[in-house]
Amino acid sequence: MNIVRKINDKLAIAGQITLCQLQQIADEGYKSVLNLRLPDETGLLADEQEKIELLGLCYLNFPIKPEDINHPPTLQIYETISELPKPILIHCDNSIRSAAIALLYIAIKQGITFEKALEKIVSLSLI
Repeated sequence: MNIVRKINDKLAIAGQITLCQLQQIADEGYKSVLNLRLPDETGLLADEQEKIELLGLCYLNFPIKPEDINHPPTLQIYETISELPKPILIHCDNSIRSAAIALLYIAIKQGITFEKALEKIVSLSLI
């Protein structure tokens, strides 16, 4: 089973979630799932959106490549995170993208510029 890592009371990250984890995610109180995976990646959970929404959770797929995280249009993902019901589980294939996005989001919410936050993420070798 993939490990879900709680970042704070509003955000958690994981790699690809499994069918077995879906009910557990709902039972643990998550309100939203944000999937960062692209449709052509291997190992995707079939019908993930449908299965998550059947549990009463919000679902959004915002496919992003690791190398695109440093582009200013990525700021749209932070607006999306702000609008989704919390707590949110953000996942990708191995949790690297989800960690980078969660940490950038937190930094921006704390008033750190995108550029400074990105420098920190790069220094941590997350992207």
